[in-house]
Amino acid sequence: MANSAQSRKRARQNVKIAIRNKSRVSAMRTEIKKTLLKSQAADATQEDIAKCLNNTLSTIDKSANKNLIHANKAARLKSRLNKKIKKDQKSK
Repeated sequence: MANSAQSRKRARQNVKIAIRNKSRVSAMRTEIKKTLLKSQAADATQEDIAKCLNNTLSTIDKSANKNLIHANKAARLKSRLNKKIKKDQKSK
């Protein structure tokens, strides 16, 4: 348990920050899933998929810039996402 007033305050702040970070990482994952579903949908156009992909890549970059995920993980996620989308488009 924190003893000084400063350490008690830091503990309270860390709880708030952890909740905020968890929410942002969850939103990023949801964005990735939406993009994958959009690319697999039969009625999705190239423009819709490209727009959704751009939003997702932006979200991943923002998460990396805020140190929610490591920069290498962001690059890996973006690479795999592009690879899956191209594979889905070829199979259509």
